[in-house]
Amino acid sequence: MMAEDKDITIQEFQLDPDAELRFEVENKNETVVIEVKSGLAEIFGTELVKGKQYTFHTGAKVAVFTWQGCTIELKGRKNISYIAKETPMMFYLNCHACLEQLRIKAEADAGRGPVTLVVGPMDVGKSTVTRILLNYAARMGRRPIYVDLDVGQGQISIPGTIGAVMVERPASVDEGFSQQAPLVYHYGNKSMGQNLTFFNTLVSRMAEVVHDRMRANKKANASGIIINTCGWIKNDGYKHLMHAAQAFEVDVILVLDQERLYNELVRDMPNFVRVVLLPKSGGVVERLQNYRSDARDMRTREYFYGGKTPLHPHSFDVKWADLKIYKVGAPALPDSCMPLGMRAEDNMTKLVAVAPGPNLLHHIIAITFANSVDDDVISTNVAGFICVTNVDVERQTVTVLSPQPRPLPDTIYLLSEIQFMDSH
Repeated sequence: MMAEDKDITIQEFQLDPDAELRFEVENKNETVVIEVKSGLAEIFGTELVKGKQYTFHTGAKVAVFTWQGCTIELKGRKNISYIAKETPMMFYLNCHACLEQLRIKAEADAGRGPVTLVVGPMDVGKSTVTRILLNYAARMGRRPIYVDLDVGQGQISIPGTIGAVMVERPASVDEGFSQQAPLVYHYGNKSMGQNLTFFNTLVSRMAEVVHDRMRANKKANASGIIINTCGWIKNDGYKHLMHAAQAFEVDVILVLDQERLYNELVRDMPNFVRVVLLPKSGGVVERLQNYRSDARDMRTREYFYGGKTPLHPHSFDVKWADLKIYKVGAPALPDSCMPLGMRAEDNMTKLVAVAPGPNLLHHIIAITFANSVDDDVISTNVAGFICVTNVDVERQTVTVLSPQPRPLPDTIYLLSEIQFMDSH
């Protein structure tokens, strides 16, 4: 332990205008603390308070940017940070300025603000650009709607879902955007390709609901929507982007670091959609498979146990007989075997009953607002999630981890392929 402590130093960095200090917290149980001593700085569009200490934990990848220049104190291991003089922030600021012009126009015409789709391959910083643009909009007093279609990471809810939330203030540096009343739909898998028919059905449904909500809220309507997407951009992945662009009626598509995708979209999109190619930040690093699954676990753990503000979930037993569990999508049959008039695609959005048993162990289960199978279960948003932590075959009960105390609501439950090992 002593040897490690020797590595911890307090360093002071002088940043010139338009420069950023980048660091990554890699080791387990490691922390890095930063403080702005003078000047102004921001992290992904959120302003830092001078003299306040910000602590970052394992897995954090951070870029502290300054427009005017600043002095930053960093407490942490040696050699984890560097200063970058070349940043794409000017491009991102220009994008924000253009979107802001469209918002001003929408406000004057009592119309809808810009709908922006952020696209690109994996690990180019799509979530970061989305966050920067949302933060800048919120700092201007706007209330943009943030839509996250990246089921693999789940920034708004947990992995395996898509979500939307109105952003009323900039994200807090350590906890992200405030999660007041997000709109969440259960997809139940970390890969979009598992059931694209179902996925596209959810995206269309979400677009409908978000547009309805905007029509009911003038301020949100003029502020527009910013949509984060997943990194699958070829073949069916590309078709999905086209589908999302149509469903949400996008006005602007920001393509990060991929000329081929940019050219395809320019070719296939109607003329009124502006397609813009942006560079990725040099600070973006490729995330390995195990980093991704750790990040997924952490998102799920935060859902039940909270982050900086701890939550205290409940654990209790539920009888198998009291659970109406389904999964979405039956195994595909060739069209020739289907009942007359049905297509194989219809099977992908069908509810299939799941018999409780050891098969549920560690799985996340979504609680819907639907009371019976006759309701349109797949396109209703979800109330929340539970996780099965134990299965007792003899007593025919499962033990669940739940944000709410018992009893569970008497509604339809949807099984997710996402698993979470509760180590508390």
